[in-house]
Amino acid sequence: MPSKYIKLITHDKHQFIISRDSANVSQTIKAMLETSMFKESSTNKIQLEENALIMNKICEYFYYNLKYNSNNDEDGDIPEFEIPTEMALELLVASDYFNC
Repeated sequence: MPSKYIKLITHDKHQFIISRDSANVSQTIKAMLETSMFKESSTNKIQLEENALIMNKICEYFYYNLKYNSNNDEDGDIPEFEIPTEMALELLVASDYFNC
């Protein structure tokens, strides 16, 4: 049975332990965890090139997406996901890699 949590390790050695459900927002991470050809599927650890600052914002987005996309909010009261201007370009590149 797969673990409910996975560990994301940034290139600057910070570790983020997040729920597998939130990580599955990323199609890239989901594929790594579901395909037995990737060691990540058995270790539940993924080494990443992002730094901790960017990865923190990405993890925030995973949880935001999980909360608001799985919650069919009838009122349409979904808050805007805030992206600091100085992080916008790096987050755009990361979102392309993570396919989310």
